[in-house]
Amino acid sequence: MIDRLFRFRRRNRAKARPKAAGHGWNLPRLNVARFAPAVLAVAGLTAAGFGIVKALDRPLTTVVVNGPFQRVAALDVERAVRENLRGGFLTANLATLQKAVEKLPWADHARVQRHWPDGLYVQVTEQVAAARWGDTALVNTRGEIFAVDARHIPEELPRLDGPEGSQARVAELYFQLYPRLLESGLRATALTQDARGAWQLELSNGVLVRFGRRQLNERVDRFLRAGTAVLATRGSEISALDMRYSNGFSVSWRAAGAPTAQVTPAVTEQNMVKEPDNDV
Repeated sequence: MIDRLFRFRRRNRAKARPKAAGHGWNLPRLNVARFAPAVLAVAGLTAAGFGIVKALDRPLTTVVVNGPFQRVAALDVERAVRENLRGGFLTANLATLQKAVEKLPWADHARVQRHWPDGLYVQVTEQVAAARWGDTALVNTRGEIFAVDARHIPEELPRLDGPEGSQARVAELYFQLYPRLLESGLRATALTQDARGAWQLELSNGVLVRFGRRQLNERVDRFLRAGTAVLATRGSEISALDMRYSNGFSVSWRAAGAPTAQVTPAVTEQNMVKEPDNDV
């Protein structure tokens, strides 16, 4: 009897025990009616926006080109714009049009703007050629090559040349020499680096300056400090300067009977190296 009563109480206690909460979860209920006005308002504004864009996105019919043109033709600019034009007044991609114009051989920078109600305004800045590169290309004032395979190369520009990939270094040295030469009344007509890496400068008076392959910075500095001084006073008598010495340079004279390789010290005659270093 006691045992039966104990089991009865245990069953009742188990029944009274609360059920364990389930592990699942339910999404919160949304009151659609509450948010419906806001959704409809957003949809209405979006539709109105698309309608306005469609109404204002007129076909582009006018291209106005402006710039102090000497090498770039306005017709070429307009043609580049029209060939790359996609969309209307509002949807045309101005960045794409700008890149298309800047691909023209002599175009440096371009700015494309919308001109109400159905036009584009294009401002073009031309490249400024500082030198030639080889026979068919040009170098701008930043040392960048442009107008590759150009048909008309200004002959008065100095000629730069070198192995593939040397364009930036050759242009850098030329721009380093240019103002210093002007201070001495000199002008470069050519600066080249050959396939072996040897450098040579040609001046407008016909003088050749050989720097060789090694110690370029030191030799250029020696030329600017001492070589230009010699050229300023006796340039018409000199045919070449050879800077391939450790502490001096040699002079080749034009006059008949004069020494053809007279060594001229850059700083002092003491401990002068009589022969060029092994750089020939």
